[in-house]
Amino acid sequence: MSLFKNIFGSSDEENLNSRRKLDWVAFEHIDQLDMIIQNSWQKPVLIFKHSTRCIISKTALSSFENEFHYEDKITLYFLDLLKYRTISNEVAETFVITHQSPQILLIKNGIVIYDASHESIDATFLERFVNE
Repeated sequence: MSLFKNIFGSSDEENLNSRRKLDWVAFEHIDQLDMIIQNSWQKPVLIFKHSTRCIISKTALSSFENEFHYEDKITLYFLDLLKYRTISNEVAETFVITHQSPQILLIKNGIVIYDASHESIDATFLERFVNE
């Protein structure tokens, strides 16, 4: 088995298990949007909009999880776009943001202060917002 691992690399399951996990809050109910807006007055909130069928989205999520180091400063919400497209539409309408996938929205004091999509998603870029 190790010969194949050396030749072909780790299995998908091993990669998944070794991937850094974050403490995501599942964004599954439209009522959570009001709570997100209210909570953003005490601590910034980030919504990661993810499509489970898109390789770009999977890559962006993996990179984000590996680079993100602000768990104590930002609350993280994960929105599965395939299951909760109506919530994603409501988020776009509420914050007057064009829907993208993948996409991150950083909300502070009730408004989106930063958003990025696709290859522009960079967790290290968020440092400038958490130190304000």
